Amino acid sequence: MQKENCFYLGKVVKKYSFKGELLIKLDTDDPEIYEGMESVFVEINKKLIPFFIEKSVLHKSTLLRVKFEDVSSDEDADTLLGAHLYLPLELLPKLTGNQFYYHEIIGFTVIDSRFGEVGTISGVNDSTAQALFEIDNNGTQVLIPILDDFIKEVDRKNKTILLDTPEGLIELYL
Repeated sequence: MQKENCFYLGKVVKKYSFKGELLIKLDTDDPEIYEGMESVFVEINKKLIPFFIEKSVLHKSTLLRVKFEDVSSDEDADTLLGAHLYLPLELLPKLTGNQFYYHEIIGFTVIDSRFGEVGTISGVNDSTAQALFEIDNNGTQVLIPILDDFIKEVDRKNKTILLDTPEGLIELYL
């Protein structure tokens, strides 16, 4: 499985027991939908390796306590600490309305209610306190905060996002 065909599920943050159980910090608003999974891909040495799950249960609401097959000791668990977990994209729950996954909107055209066509989304920067649309406007990058107040419509059929940004925000970049 290739990483580009997967979505980031979370990270192994801690050992739970001496029997190889691990705690995974899930990157989701709905952690309960990931209880009872059969398997995940664990990134080891930049490769995705399938791991089968013996049991999993939510622990303190956002952590998933997992027991992987063939991970039965404290030493086995140590090798997975800090590892990132992934699932295939087809397992992502479908979103509707103005909700979207960041990978889903790459290539969408951004139209602002005042400015008109801004450009094409080339990426999303979520490494800052506020996630940002990275928009290519004929070679110039325009950054717009991803805020519910700005997003008026996500049109998946026509691959467009209609925004209503404050006057002057887009012009700062052009």
